[in-house]
Amino acid sequence: MKRFTQSFSLALAVIAVTACDRAPSSGDGAAIRSMDEIKASGELRVLSRNAPTTYFLNRDGDPAGPDYELTKAFADSLGVELRFIVQDNIGDILSGIKAGKADFAAAGLSKTPQRETEFLFTRTTETVTEQLVCRRGGNVAKSLDKLANVSLEVPTGSSYEETLTQLQQSNPEISWKSNDSAGTESLLQKVWDGKLDCTVADSNIVAVNRRFLPELIVMFDLGTPKAHAWLMTKGSDELKGEIDKWMASADGKASLAAVHYRHYSFIENFDFVDTRALVERIEERLPKYSQLFEKAAGKHGFDGMLLAAQAYQESHWDATAKSPTGVRGIMMLTQNTAKSLGVEDRLDPKQAIPGGAAYLAEMRDRFSEDIPEPDRTYLALAAYNIGRAHMHDAQSLARKLGKDPNKWEDIREVLPMLSDKRYYKDLKYGYARGMEPVRYVKRIRNYESIISAKDK
Repeated sequence: MKRFTQSFSLALAVIAVTACDRAPSSGDGAAIRSMDEIKASGELRVLSRNAPTTYFLNRDGDPAGPDYELTKAFADSLGVELRFIVQDNIGDILSGIKAGKADFAAAGLSKTPQRETEFLFTRTTETVTEQLVCRRGGNVAKSLDKLANVSLEVPTGSSYEETLTQLQQSNPEISWKSNDSAGTESLLQKVWDGKLDCTVADSNIVAVNRRFLPELIVMFDLGTPKAHAWLMTKGSDELKGEIDKWMASADGKASLAAVHYRHYSFIENFDFVDTRALVERIEERLPKYSQLFEKAAGKHGFDGMLLAAQAYQESHWDATAKSPTGVRGIMMLTQNTAKSLGVEDRLDPKQAIPGGAAYLAEMRDRFSEDIPEPDRTYLALAAYNIGRAHMHDAQSLARKLGKDPNKWEDIREVLPMLSDKRYYKDLKYGYARGMEPVRYVKRIRNYESIISAKDK
């Protein structure tokens, strides 16, 4: 009996050692998967968040975003599926990694001294600068010593907290509020709405969001540039090595370059179109396409001036317009949309304009015929811009808030809430840049009035 007990104890010890070799754990006790286990499972688990610089659903309802696309490329290199797990905020992402909810996090996370004591970081995916952002014409801080004179909020758990804490040591008058219910994008929206004086955001986030929130201004940079990287729990050295090796490879570098080009290359040259430029182009460009707009619009019961205004918003009436995100032509159609409409050449306005009109009609026809005009057309324009899926969410949210889901005046108030985690976390299709379709429709209406007046 004693001999059996000793043998059994020895067997348990061998099993325990083998298990430890096979599945190390983090300091919090969460199991860390080996590369063999990840490949055997057939999936790579990644934590992230909804944001234009990380992960979102595009106009066609397909997953997109810099972090999503880069992690998808890495997962493809391993021959496994990508399981993207969306969390509400940075705090949930960090605690989720410690708890073993995923293999790593890809969420625009900065390397900081404090985080490096708790986590491992991969090679750098991008370099950003933290910036103080305020609203043009509002209460602003032009220097660090003026921060005490503005209301300032940053997301709880963000690297901005760590930066401000360091700055506070030499500038004790600095104060801020850590907001645990809003992300960086929501706080930028709050500043733009005039409900908050200032916030802090990474330079890439600022660049993306200023296109939709033009009154935001960068007052100054906070400290030196920081590296963004993927983050994982201590002990994940094998996975880190595999990721670093891939990022340093030709395929990894090509994937990283393609993601950056697609999402950021055009932002620096983004130009707001003023009335003078529009008037000039009415005379120089519109005559070449006016008959096509009239014919295509009339076929679907739209006004030709409206379709022309939409095309101007999309491409400035440039038949060869191309975007790094994959949309093309005078109506800026995606490849999938063009294919579904029978458009073989998106750069041919004789195909693209009728195709764009047909797609707008398709969006309109997916809304109830009982919706009066012009509301139904405005809803269709918004769907053309942001996708029908997110418009479905907006209508659902409008109902919950006691608003009319078929009235554009109400929907335009609800759409910006799709970028607020207090609302989008409970919606079927998640985060969306809700302010973009509001500005999209507003600009088209404005352009239409100018084109109509000029045509008389």
